[in-house]
Amino acid sequence: MGPLIFSLNLTLDGCVDHQEGIADDETHAFFTRLMDECGAMLWGRVTYEMMESAWPAVARGDEEAPPALREWAVKLQAKPKYVVSSTRKDFPWANSHHVAGDLREGVQKLKDENPAGVLLGSGKLATGLDRLDLIDEYQLLVHPRIAGHGPTLHEGGLPGTRRLELLSAEPLRNGAVAMHYRRAR
Repeated sequence: MGPLIFSLNLTLDGCVDHQEGIADDETHAFFTRLMDECGAMLWGRVTYEMMESAWPAVARGDEEAPPALREWAVKLQAKPKYVVSSTRKDFPWANSHHVAGDLREGVQKLKDENPAGVLLGSGKLATGLDRLDLIDEYQLLVHPRIAGHGPTLHEGGLPGTRRLELLSAEPLRNGAVAMHYRRAR
């Protein structure tokens, strides 16, 4: 069984608005490495639709993009992508699959089928999966910014405090810090 790894950009004050982070070659290399190390991606519908609206065109070469972004897009195109949605059933982007039925069972099955792990990249979905006690690791890229607004990480709350064990903390040249934690059980 592989781990479920939650990874997201966030500011020092916990804002997870994707427009608040630093988008440069270094941050894209960080997320490309994480994606390479995992067997599949897992998103909620909103994140899937945001990604679907941009990355396939970059992967096809229909849009100009720096090499780091093109590399990310091409790898993402090939990576199995799983989507949790109660409102959408059709996911035409290459290698996209719907996670239907019981959330706990569906995500546990993904973990069982992906020994390299599943990379979770949706904040609201992460809250739901954390409530189900399914997240094993957190790889957060903390940006040197204070947004002063939301949405924030786990805005809806959790039933209790999550104790984490620090595995690594690596500063990037742009001032962000890559934090890797494992759930202390």
